[in-house]
Amino acid sequence: MTSTPLPTLEDGVRLASGARLEQFARAGSGDASCFVGEGGEERPVMYVSLDGEAGLLALGLPELVRLCLVAPWWRDAHGRTAGELKRVVDEYREDAPDLDRLRDRAAQALGIDTAGLPGPSVGAGRSGSSPPSYGKCTAV
Repeated sequence: MTSTPLPTLEDGVRLASGARLEQFARAGSGDASCFVGEGGEERPVMYVSLDGEAGLLALGLPELVRLCLVAPWWRDAHGRTAGELKRVVDEYREDAPDLDRLRDRAAQALGIDTAGLPGPSVGAGRSGSSPPSYGKCTAV
């Protein structure tokens, strides 16, 4: 089986701090998930949009996996009020009524204890915190 190379961020996308971005995933929209700096999967993970906006998602790949298990709607959370986010979550759960069962099954397969996961009210960003702080000043 051959694999298609993953498209990479444009050369002009970089952090204002100068820290290295290493893309490891790309959304259908073209936005990218990137490790920040040097090291392994313990590095911070940022979500970088095609618009040059970026936000901290997690401190390491394990935390990102937990975020995706608990709040798969995280991309729809940015800029929403608590009431708007509740509607997003309610719609997501309406479309996936067995979400908790599927989450628990995925967590078990990954060896993650579901008792240690944050509650379902988490919207996005660092597990248990407010949504990521996207800003044009972060990625230039």
